[in-house]
Amino acid sequence: MKKNVGLVDRIIRAAVGIGFVVLSVLVSYWFLIGAVILFMTAITKSCPIYQVLDISTCHIKEEEK
Repeated sequence: MKKNVGLVDRIIRAAVGIGFVVLSVLVSYWFLIGAVILFMTAITKSCPIYQVLDISTCHIKEEEK
């Protein structure tokens, strides 16, 4: 997949993912689904929704890699 998630976006996704893990312990295990999605998009540097909407927060173009 094309990388379209930049560094700041990845940090925010990881932080919100940690918050979702805490919420899953305190409130409901359903927050784990959101946490997994956020962690996976942060790790893979690719977001399917960004790809559909043709958005990229990554500053390096695919051709330069």
